[in-house]
Parts: sequence; structure tokens; C-alpha cells
Amino acid sequence: MSRYSKIVGSGSCIPEVEVKNEEFLKNTFYNADGSHNGQATPEVLEKFFSITGIEERRYAKEDQKASDLAYIAASRALESSGIDKESLDYILVAHNFGDVSANTVTPQLMPSLAARVKHLLKIENPQTVAYDILFGCPGWIQAMIQANYFIKSGDAKRVMVIGAETLSRVCDPHDRDSMIYADGAGATILEGVESDTPTGILSHSVRTDTLNEAYFLWSGASHNPDFQNRDRDFYIKMHGHKIYEYVISNVPQLVKESIEKAGLGLNDIKKVLIHQANEKMDEAIAKRLFRLYGERKVPEDIMPMIIKKMGNNSVATVPILYDMIAKGELEGHEFETGDNLIFASVGAGMSINAFVYKF
Repeated sequence: MSRYSKIVGSGSCIPEVEVKNEEFLKNTFYNADGSHNGQATPEVLEKFFSITGIEERRYAKEDQKASDLAYIAASRALESSGIDKESLDYILVAHNFGDVSANTVTPQLMPSLAARVKHLLKIENPQTVAYDILFGCPGWIQAMIQANYFIKSGDAKRVMVIGAETLSRVCDPHDRDSMIYADGAGATILEGVESDTPTGILSHSVRTDTLNEAYFLWSGASHNPDFQNRDRDFYIKMHGHKIYEYVISNVPQLVKESIEKAGLGLNDIKKVLIHQANEKMDEAIAKRLFRLYGERKVPEDIMPMIIKKMGNNSVATVPILYDMIAKGELEGHEFETGDNLIFASVGAGMSINAFVYKF
């Protein structure tokens, strides 16, 4: 009999404000050096869609912060699990920018978002330990890996893991990459179970590359030299092409490693739930992964995508994707008992992580 970590509840918060690509027609985009990019905005939008697959994204309402979205997702996860909130041993919240109020770019990091969520949930138990994780877009997966360690060691029975972000508050309106980013939150509850056969989280793999890759994603000033907040170095910035090359070269191999650690083969995997950052990039990851196994054709339904309508909401993308499928809200996708799933992400650091999960 071994101890495993199983997801017993999930919830998500998909913000109500829909922002379509056409709404960026009013923006003027600049290059990193402050020069105009030389393209008309409609041309920029057309190229953007062809690469990312994003048609629209969701933004939080002005009176909402990341912790508010996290609270909503957490409440829904508790409701779906049916457990007593006071029985949680840990609340882990992954994010990158803390709480950022509307019309500002200043992060609020104290108290931690996890403490704020525990406060909003009105949990009285002082043994429910709450803390945050900063690990780029792979933060929620890393928090799941940490939670699994707590459970397998016997230190915890139940852990709530949340990914929440409001990237719309920290994106530069004069940077073309700003159209990628979105807001949202997803939450899961892991519970320890004793089982004679493997179940729940089976294996994981993680890597961080910083020698040449540490600043592929960073916080910096606006591209617009005349923008009033140019001196505020809080806008999210990235070297898109360098990230693409890094991802394609390293993510497939790490996913393969996690599959092998679980003692499985590619044909044993039912779904790959991957960070929704760029449609073309995710498709390239899938192709590279299958080629590592000598396979040329990628099954159409193995990698569910929601980026078209959601955009990239960082740490929230994977738990939202899981919640939607688990609750039958994503057409053409479902989980069945015994399915082996891969959860994978990549982001600032640069870091990559993945875990194999038996549903």
C-alpha cells in the first residue's frame, strides 16, 4: 500500500470582460528601442492571430485583483470537493505579480496572496499554512509538485493549489506582445490516498536554465518613449523568438522524461494539458514530442487548447483547462477513470516542469 496525491476538487474563475483583437486597433505599437515598428496596426493584428491563434482574451473587472479571482476559483474547488475548508493543511498560490489594482502597475505582495485567500475563505484553522510560489508561468504545476511532496511525506492530508494572475494590469499597451496576456484563476484540491495500484500523481520532472536564459522574460519599461509610465519598470517583457527556440528544444524532452519516470509510453497518454501561451508553439511541442518516440502523426484530440478565447493567463491556464474538461465544459474532451494525463508548462526563469497524473 502506497500513498498518492489525487485531485478531489477543482474550480476556476474566468473573468467576465471579453477583449477581442479588434479592440487593439486603437493602439500604436513600438519596437524595444522606441522606434515605430513600421506596420499598420491591422497588419500587426493579422500576423499576431496567425502566430498565436488568439482571437480574444479575458480581463478582470476593475474592482477585482488576482486574490479575488483566486478566492472565486478556490470557493468553487471546495464546493466541487465537498470537503470542510478547515481540513486544509496548506493553501499554495502561484502568481507572478501579486495583486495589482486597476490603472496601476504596482504589485502588492504583502500579505501573500495565499494569506489573502485564506482570509477571504474565512478559514479559522491556524494549522492551514498559506504561502505563495513565484515560478513564472509553471508556478501552479510547481506548487502541485510541492503539494505532492507534503502529502507523500505524511506532513499533509489535503492541499489547495491555486494559480491566479492579472497580466492585463502589467502589459505595455505599446508592445505587440501585450495582446497575448490575459487574466484568470484556477484551483485544485489534492488529497492523500492509500492505494495498492498507482493513482493520482505518478511522476514529475523539473528544470531551470539561467546561464543564458534568465532574462528571456523580465519586467521593464514601456516601448513608447513618450509614455507617462515609461520610467516604471513593471511591464512584462519578453524575447519571443529566443523563448520559442528554448521551448521547442527543451520542453518535449522533459515531458518524455516524466513519462518514462512513470514507467509509461507515449501511447499510454490520453491528454497533454500544456500551458496555453502560443498555439503554434504548443503544436510544435506536440510534434517534437511525438517525433522523440518515432511517431509522425499527432492525434487531433490529445492536446486541448483554450487559448483562442482565453489568451495567456500564465499560472492559471493549466488548472483552468483541467477544470473545464473535468466538468464537461470543453467540447470534444473528457477524462475517464484510468486515463493518464500530462500536465506541463514553461516560463520565466527559464523553467520547465511536468507531471504525469492517473485520473
